[in-house]
Amino acid sequence: MLNYLRDRKILIGITGGVAAYKILELIRRLREHGALVKVILTETGTEFVTPLSIEALGADKLDTSAMAHIDLARWADVMLIAPASANFIAKFSNGLADDLLTTVCLATTAPLLIAPAMNQQMWLHPATQQNITTLKQRNFTILGPASGNQACGEIGPGRMLEAHELLDTLEHHFAPKLFNNQHIVITAGPTQEAIDPVRYLSNHSSGKMGYALATAALNLGATVTLISGPTALTIPNNANLRFNSVVSAADMYQAVMDCLNNSKLPADIFIGCAAVADYRPSQAGNHKIKKDHSVLNLALEPTDDILTAVAKLPSKTRPFTIGFAAETQNIEHNALQKLKAKNLDLIIANKVGKGQVFNQDDNQITIYDQNGLVVDLPKMPKLKLAYHILELRSTDHSWSIRHSRKLTEL
Repeated sequence: MLNYLRDRKILIGITGGVAAYKILELIRRLREHGALVKVILTETGTEFVTPLSIEALGADKLDTSAMAHIDLARWADVMLIAPASANFIAKFSNGLADDLLTTVCLATTAPLLIAPAMNQQMWLHPATQQNITTLKQRNFTILGPASGNQACGEIGPGRMLEAHELLDTLEHHFAPKLFNNQHIVITAGPTQEAIDPVRYLSNHSSGKMGYALATAALNLGATVTLISGPTALTIPNNANLRFNSVVSAADMYQAVMDCLNNSKLPADIFIGCAAVADYRPSQAGNHKIKKDHSVLNLALEPTDDILTAVAKLPSKTRPFTIGFAAETQNIEHNALQKLKAKNLDLIIANKVGKGQVFNQDDNQITIYDQNGLVVDLPKMPKLKLAYHILELRSTDHSWSIRHSRKLTEL
């Protein structure tokens, strides 16, 4: 992925909170990417990190001059408040300006990103939630919080995002809007095929790759329709996202066809990332099938092939079609067969099984196109892979694989 952070001016506000230590790692990584960093450290923030530790990482020395709030407000390309305490959120949502940080926030016209960090009950309190709603209504971006173990010993929402997540957010903030005025339809997650009212056939897909693609596409300016099977993932928070929850392969097939046949919002790109069941029970039981210790034989029938149906759409409505090939053996051979048989524009192959890909945060892929060009991408977080995939799209809306090798034959 291209480096979108070089020479970008990033102003970070650190308020009081245990999570402040994470910002030291963020500053270090921003400087490695060539970003210019300045920091405003509140009085309570100094209880958790020191000005010396911040300056030692290459951030500019803190400016406390009389007109600092104006100078800093005009300097920043983007402003990040992390951690953002409940107290800061309350003050800023009510327009208070009683220290350098809040005055800069009121004076700047730069995009403002806010990463909350607080006790889970403080986060859930109606007053905090109302303050967050107010900030969202003013078009400020709220990052997180995540849920999990907290320094106070409690468990719940309120954890600040990790340094690498904040870094990704900042980098993607500056990503070129390659997909402005483009509509991308993405399928994600598993499907569930009912055996009876209690049981179903499914697979190990978590949906993480599909959701990563949706997040990357949104950050690159696209309008996204995400059609998702059952997952435990958080739906991306973006006004340009249309989310459709489905359960079975038949549900997903119908949702995809309805979406692609919508003349009011035609699709430019279709990415079939979901792990759709190939087979379903021919007839699901109306009641729970009781165990009687005999062998249970299930008659299975094939499901409708979504990728093939999309690729066969008339040229007027057919989007650029990208498929995934999750294989356990003969990966290249099987992926290329699928590419040809289904007449896809691109196919993305990965090896699955034994703790690989499914429900993992990382993936390793190979991308093939119809011209025999190939790009191999090493193991990396799925969100970064999503950007690599989408960045094959150039600013003139053509697709170009920057290949590492060329197949001798397809």
